[in-house]
Amino acid sequence: MEKILKVKNVEKYYGTKTNLTKAINDISFEVEKGEFVAIMGASGSGKTTLLNCISTIDKVTAGEIYVDGENITKLKGNKLNKFRRDKLGFIFQDFNLLDTLTGYENISLSLAIQNVPYHEQKERIEDIASKLNISKILNKYPYQMSGGEKQRIASARAIITNPSLVLADEPTGALDSKSSKQLLNSFEYLNKDLNSTILMVTHDAFTASYATRVIFIKDGKIFNELNKGELSRKDFFNQIIDVVTLLGGEMNDAL
Repeated sequence: MEKILKVKNVEKYYGTKTNLTKAINDISFEVEKGEFVAIMGASGSGKTTLLNCISTIDKVTAGEIYVDGENITKLKGNKLNKFRRDKLGFIFQDFNLLDTLTGYENISLSLAIQNVPYHEQKERIEDIASKLNISKILNKYPYQMSGGEKQRIASARAIITNPSLVLADEPTGALDSKSSKQLLNSFEYLNKDLNSTILMVTHDAFTASYATRVIFIKDGKIFNELNKGELSRKDFFNQIIDVVTLLGGEMNDAL
């Protein structure tokens, strides 16, 4: 299988020698093409810091991260900008849509940055909008959309450039249960039907149960890992809850 992401002995420290905090402590794992991987952990476990390092928002203290075989911890300047533009798709908890642009324009912006011709932009946007059931809201502005609609527009924006890796940071955190389920069904479609590779950070066991693999982090280290395999989503959810119970503490809010 083709490896899209390789995290190798990554460490991230904050502070000084006299007051050092290890946010990530020697973490290693790989993600293959077409996988949907969830990262779970309590607040302060290091999961968001890890995502920030993979997205190049933050820099590692030690270790290496490879995306499509390229060591992204060494990238700088224009090469780093090109990597972010061409290789990554982002889905944030707070949507990060531009309020002055319609749904269509928010999605098209990333294509325009890549200098994709207008007619091709239109074809690709109409195609993904149909697949994510957002065709009717393309001409609406974010303030006219529900939270779930905003997040599906954000998902279309993330996937429209055919990135190697889609990164999602608590994508259901600002949504009600109905909108969350609609979004997760969209994620499932992106993963299974469009073969998108997704890495998602979440504290919610229900959200994580849509993934094909879950990595649990505690105190900056990998605590456990579950593979869905042939399990039903309900059975996988129960397995996730069992590990969450072992993690204890703040992870109880995942119940």
